[in-house]
Amino acid sequence: MNSGLSAIDISATGLSAERLRMEITANNIANANTTITETGLPFRRMQVILGAAADTNNGGVKVLRVEQDDAPLEWIHNPGHPNANEEGYVQSTNVKIPHEMVDLISASRSYEANLRSITLYKEMVEQTLSLLNGGR
Repeated sequence: MNSGLSAIDISATGLSAERLRMEITANNIANANTTITETGLPFRRMQVILGAAADTNNGGVKVLRVEQDDAPLEWIHNPGHPNANEEGYVQSTNVKIPHEMVDLISASRSYEANLRSITLYKEMVEQTLSLLNGGR
């Protein structure tokens, strides 16, 4: 038997990775206006780093890590904000909603493609078994 992953296993790794990307992106969007976290600093955008699963011969996707995006935080003039400094500026997150929406759409479409791949594989196996059973 082949030591690699089956088509379903490969697509399943993609499903898992893309689900995590959607969760992280949703968290980024939810915290887009969080100017103070438990660290005392604004929320920093998180990102999922994916790579090829090195422990297989036939592919698959592996989450290498989830890390903070080190893009600079912005200063926004908002003197009425409770976290504004003496000059009226608030340090804001590095979350950009349009960027997050593109990531969310990309992850969603990749998830759908992996799901469709599993469905097509299952249909092919069912058709093959039907043919082997004499078309019954």
